[in-house]
Amino acid sequence: MNRSASASWQGGFKDGRGSISTESGALDARPYGYAMRFEGVKGTNPEELIGAAHAGCFTMALSAVLGGAGLTAERMDTKADVTFDKVGDGWEITKIHLTLKAKVPGTDNATFQELAAKAKANCPVSKVLRAEISLDATLES
Repeated sequence: MNRSASASWQGGFKDGRGSISTESGALDARPYGYAMRFEGVKGTNPEELIGAAHAGCFTMALSAVLGGAGLTAERMDTKADVTFDKVGDGWEITKIHLTLKAKVPGTDNATFQELAAKAKANCPVSKVLRAEISLDATLES
């Protein structure tokens, strides 16, 4: 199974403008730029999108883990705080903190903590930080 997204950029680093799109159409040429990423101007940025993907993936993974334990959540709300720091000469995502609030009848806190940790460890987006990344780069003339 493959999913795709794309980005387009025109101009320089600080004065340029870009757009981000997804195959599903959830994002369709959504604008982003330097000010949205580094100066707190309202708009999207890659780090926010990684946070949304991580929160969604983890929550769904936890639903699967709970189901495997014979449990079903009434409600789960997950927030992902992505820390984006200057490191050396560049920028890095240095941490993602997931905050989960859930109502899961029929379980105790110790079991819930164990299941949540299992979901975090097995969430595909959690794993992507350790994944091999390949690149094909073509310079057009």
